Amino acid sequence: MSETILKLENIDAYYGESQILFGLELEVKKSESVCILGRNGVGKSTTMKSIMGQLNPKAHSRVTGSMKYLDRELVGLPSYQVSRAGIAYVPQGRHIFPTLTTKENLLIAERNGTDGKKEWTIEGIYELFPRLKERENFKGGRLSGGEQQMLTVARGLMQNPDLLLLDEPFSALDSQTRLNVSADIAQIIRQTDKTAVLITHDLSEAVTLADRVLVLSRRPAIIKCEMPIHYEIDRHDPMAIRNTAEYQQYFNHLWEVLTNEQTVIHTS
Repeated sequence: MSETILKLENIDAYYGESQILFGLELEVKKSESVCILGRNGVGKSTTMKSIMGQLNPKAHSRVTGSMKYLDRELVGLPSYQVSRAGIAYVPQGRHIFPTLTTKENLLIAERNGTDGKKEWTIEGIYELFPRLKERENFKGGRLSGGEQQMLTVARGLMQNPDLLLLDEPFSALDSQTRLNVSADIAQIIRQTDKTAVLITHDLSEAVTLADRVLVLSRRPAIIKCEMPIHYEIDRHDPMAIRNTAEYQQYFNHLWEVLTNEQTVIHTS
């Protein structure tokens, strides 16, 4: 049985006096990719921010409960300590330094993994995102929206994390780039024995990329549905996956769950 890398128990999260998460339970196994689906406002991004220590009294927010990463309690830790433990967070939106070049943005994020290795180097990033290589001397503020999104994802990878948290990371990319890049990242995560948690509104993306899909219900936020995903074919080819009978079965079942949840969903 795979080792549990992240376990959330009875997590409540608050912004001021407004409670967003109500006793959330979540477990992630080592080396798996988990996708979280759910309607806007159910607390998906809040879950990510809670893990990263971004909810704290200074931000007029707080988290209670237990949140363990490799048996280390995360609740109460500042963000930099969570990051040093081996967790990287790619937040929703474009989080770059606009006055630094593309290359400088990448190099400033670079660090060794907790094992001292660098699975991701700037050369590997340029292979995954050739457009960033073409723009390596451009200031971040001069990049297009899609290029800034690529750079945001790349900066997360350059931290060489054991656990990668991705909040709508591909939303600004065109459909073909989004499909190829997301599949490449998922494949590399599997090959390097890393773990990822991905938030997406794209049902097709979730069923294509994930080892397990979780549907977060409306408040109080609970895991309403948990679906393991398995394909017999090589998962590196996303279009081949989408042509399988298994894909259609997973898609149809989750569509029904999300429709009953009255969730606005996308199907790229």
